[in-house]
Amino acid sequence: MKTVHHLSKKWEVSIIEFQLDSSKEYKVTRRIPELNVSETKIFRSKTKAKQQFEKWLE
Repeated sequence: MKTVHHLSKKWEVSIIEFQLDSSKEYKVTRRIPELNVSETKIFRSKTKAKQQFEKWLE
């Protein structure tokens, strides 16, 4: 699991790799801890998960 805080916004962004049966999936989540608000996306491709992770850090 990798968690990074956005510099100017209060978003906390994380990426988690997990195994389902014979395939790996990646969960990318961004949240604002103070407001209990979050958004999560699931990807089968590590590349697409990393792209979303980087996009949310912009």
